[in-house]
Amino acid sequence: MTTPHRTAAAIAVSALVIAGAHLLGASSAHADGVKPSAPPGTEPSASAPVPIDSNSPGLKIPQGGTLAPPKVLDIAEVVEDLGGEQRRQETNQSVMMALQAEVLFTENSAVLSAQAAARIQAIGQEINQQKATRVRVFGFTDDQGSYEHGKELSKQRADSVQAELAKTVTSPNVTFDVRGYSEDYPIADNGTEEGRKKNRRVEITFPRGAAG
Repeated sequence: MTTPHRTAAAIAVSALVIAGAHLLGASSAHADGVKPSAPPGTEPSASAPVPIDSNSPGLKIPQGGTLAPPKVLDIAEVVEDLGGEQRRQETNQSVMMALQAEVLFTENSAVLSAQAAARIQAIGQEINQQKATRVRVFGFTDDQGSYEHGKELSKQRADSVQAELAKTVTSPNVTFDVRGYSEDYPIADNGTEEGRKKNRRVEITFPRGAAG
């Protein structure tokens, strides 16, 4: 009987495909001035597995072969409030909080409102609880106006959020990575106002636990 061998082989190949995709999707360091393909820390951990025919005659573990050890991939949980003003994305490794610009600033401004300060302080308290040592603060805009203006505004907004976080985050070992990406990396369609509103945001990302 060869069916058990073929089934085991299909599982082994599936594990290799997923593990390979995980490695290819892992974040990598980028030198200053080099535009990454995605903001660091936001890349998917894996792509969908390639369909495999378990009845293929070529899928058979050789005599004495064994299956690769199982590997658990990150599972992202995304929670967004009803108005879309705040979105939380959490994996086994990190937490990302995205705040819409409208709840933080007035139009075309980088000055935080009082309500925004309270939201950011709450995130700072969670950073303290997680004992994170690296915090990323990335600003984004929609595609309206010039790219350079968006670049400047998104960086100024990220700087404002980082400055407010620094008032709450108490660990002296925390390193902040602050960047402005203008209209790059939209999460919604810029062709509608609803989509543009989601794209105008500041993202705060930090590792879970003491894995900073």
